Amino acid sequence: MNASAPGSGQGGLGPRGSLVMSLTITLLLGMLSLLVMFPAAEHLRSLRNGERADATLHTSGSCMIGHCRVEFEADGRTVVADLPTGSGGGKQSVGAALTVRYQADDPQVVAREADVGGGGAALLAWISGGTALLFLILSAVAAVFLVRQRRKTAAAGPGIAV
Repeated sequence: MNASAPGSGQGGLGPRGSLVMSLTITLLLGMLSLLVMFPAAEHLRSLRNGERADATLHTSGSCMIGHCRVEFEADGRTVVADLPTGSGGGKQSVGAALTVRYQADDPQVVAREADVGGGGAALLAWISGGTALLFLILSAVAAVFLVRQRRKTAAAGPGIAV
């Protein structure tokens, strides 16, 4: 039998590679959740009691990753500020009317009023955290599989390849 034939098990990652990949994905998703999305949700919640203003969408884009800007009046001056990571409203077109909340002492710190409950950032934090937990469980299963396979190979004897 040819060792490189399809179905021989030689073309994939193998159990060790799968374990390393699962642990890497776990780490990345956990970091996304803990270091980016949970703080973004907390930042949005911190603006619940901020000053309220009517605004227009100045620059649209992917608001969830912080690529939207709004324009509004604060203390008699026009402010153009970036919406923070985790904001919604990315499907709205430039010039769309919306209501924002901002810090009275720093109008550059702003969020859509619809997002001050945590918005999509909180949802994405829980989803990425749950997915990280799933990959951690898969990593544990792969580790158990590797240990059992080694024990099985060791018990079979030195002259027999499994």
